[in-house]
Amino acid sequence: MDHPGGGRLAHAPEDHPPIPHARVGVVLVNLGTPDATDYWSMRRYLNEFLSDKRVVDYPRWKWQPLLQLIILSRRPFKSGEAYRGIWNTEKDESPLLTITREQTRKVAEGLEASHGDRVMVDFAMRYGNPSTDSVLKRLQAAGCERILFFPLYPQYASPTTATANDHAFRTLMKLKWQPAIRTVPAYFEHPQYVEALANSVREAYAAAETTPEVLVASYHGVPKRFLMEGDPYHCQCQKTTRLLREALGWEEGAIQTAFQSQFGPEEWVGPATVEHVAELARQGRKHIAVVSPAFSADCVETLEEIEEEIRDAFLEAGGETFTYVPCLNERDDHIAALLSIIDNELGGWV
Repeated sequence: MDHPGGGRLAHAPEDHPPIPHARVGVVLVNLGTPDATDYWSMRRYLNEFLSDKRVVDYPRWKWQPLLQLIILSRRPFKSGEAYRGIWNTEKDESPLLTITREQTRKVAEGLEASHGDRVMVDFAMRYGNPSTDSVLKRLQAAGCERILFFPLYPQYASPTTATANDHAFRTLMKLKWQPAIRTVPAYFEHPQYVEALANSVREAYAAAETTPEVLVASYHGVPKRFLMEGDPYHCQCQKTTRLLREALGWEEGAIQTAFQSQFGPEEWVGPATVEHVAELARQGRKHIAVVSPAFSADCVETLEEIEEEIRDAFLEAGGETFTYVPCLNERDDHIAALLSIIDNELGGWV
C-alpha cells in the first residue's frame, strides 16, 4: 500500500486513503461448478445456469415457470448423480475446479518468471464459486488497475464467451473505481493451441491398444437458430476440426465434427454426437476416438457424457474400442499456448 508521503501519494494530504501499488490482473474464467452434489447445491447451480438469458433466451414469463416448477424439481437429482460419478472426493470438488486451479497456478508461475510481481493471476467461474464478481473485486482491491479477462473457450459462443464477459461488465458497473479491462477473443486458430490439440491426439493414439479408424471432434451444441442469428460458434468449430486435421497431416474425412449436450424441442446444430457414434458403429467402424476441442478442461460434459453416455451408445451399437482423448487441461504445451495468448493481449500493459 502507498501511504501519503511516499510513492504515488508523495504529494497527497495525510488523510488521503491508502492506495495499493498499481498492478495488472489476469483472470482465467471457466463455465462453473456446483459446490456439492446434493439436491440443493445442484439446484442453486442449475438455477443460475439455466436462468441466464444467454443460455436459454426464451421470454422469462414462458421459461421461468417451466424451469422453477418442473425442471428444477427433477434435474438436480439426475445432474447430482452425474457429478457424483466424476467428483474429486479427495478435495471434495468437481474436476473442473481442480483442473482450473492447476492451470491458474502454472500460468501464474509463467507470468511471474517473465513479469515478476507486476501481474496477479486468479481464476473465476461464470456460475458457482469462485464467482466472477468476487474475484474481480479482490483484484481491484489489491491494486489491479488493468485486468485481462480470459474466458477459456477456444471458440466464441454467446452462451459461453459472451455471458462470461457480460458478467464481468456487470461487476464493473458496481465499482466506484473501475479497472481498465480487456477481454481475450476466441483463440481456436492460435498455432500453439492447435499444436497442443494435435499433440494430445498423437499421444492418445500412440497409447491406444487398437488404432482408431476415425476421430470424432465433439463440441458442445447450440440451437441452429444461433447460427442463423450470427453466432460464429458453429463455423469456428468446423474450422477447428480442419486445422486439427491439417496439423496431424491426415486426409479429409479422418476427423468428423459432431455436437453434444442437446436439450429442448428446437433444432440444434448437428449431427448429435451420441447418435453419430452409434451410426459409425452400425456402418462397421469398430474402433473410434473422441476429442473435445471446445473444452479447455475436463468436466461433466466430457468425463460423464462422453466417457459414459456416448461411449455406451457406440459400444451398444456394435463398436468395440472407444478411445477418449482428454482435454488439454494443465498440459505444458497448453499452458505455453495460454501464456503466449496472454502475453500478446497484455501488449502495452506490461
